[in-house]
Amino acid sequence: SGEGTATASGVVSIRTANAGAAGASGALKFSTGTSVTGNSGDVMIGSGAATKGRGGSVLVTVGSGTSGAGGSLQGYAGRSTVNTGGSISVASGEGTVTSSGMITIRSSNAGDTGTSGMLVFSSGSTSSGNSGQIAVGTGAATDGRGGAVVITVGSGTSATGGNVMIAAGRSTVNTGGGLFLASGEGTATTSGVVSIR
Repeated sequence: SGEGTATASGVVSIRTANAGAAGASGALKFSTGTSVTGNSGDVMIGSGAATKGRGGSVLVTVGSGTSGAGGSLQGYAGRSTVNTGGSISVASGEGTVTSSGMITIRSSNAGDTGTSGMLVFSSGSTSSGNSGQIAVGTGAATDGRGGAVVITVGSGTSATGGNVMIAAGRSTVNTGGGLFLASGEGTATTSGVVSIR
C-alpha cells in the first residue's frame, strides 16, 4: 500500500466477491509450494512494531451464519513419517516492565435451549509407547508468591451441582496409575496444608 509520511499508510484488502443466491463465496488460499529435497517455505502473518504506540492486532475470525452449524477454526501442525511431528506454540506477549499478557481459552455462552461448548485437553493415543503428558502449572516467582492453579465447577440454579472427577489410569497387564496430592514444601517454615472437606 501507499506510504503515509504524516498519517496512516494505506489498507491492503484481499477478498473474494460475494456469492450469488445459490452459491458460496470463493475461497482464499495462502500456501507455499512443495519441496522435494529441502524445507518448504514459511507463511508469515504479523503486524509491525510500534515505537510510541501499541502493536497492531492479528485477528482470525469465522463469519457468522443464520442456518446450520457455525464455521470451524482449525490449526494443525505438520505431520512427519520419519521424525517428530510439528509443534504448536501459543504464547502471550512479554511485558518487560509490567505483567505479561493473558491467554484465554473458552467456549462461548450457550443460547436459551443449549449447553455451552465443551473444552477438551487431551494427548493422542499410542500403540507401542507411552502417550503424551498433560502438564498444567504456574511459573516460579523470585520475589513473590507462585501463582495458584484453580479448578472449579460453575454454579447452577437447578438440579445437582457439577462434579470434579480425577481418576488415575487403568492397566490391563500391570498396576494401575497412582494419585498423588502433596502440599508445598516450606524450606524455612511450615509446609502447606492439605484440606479435604
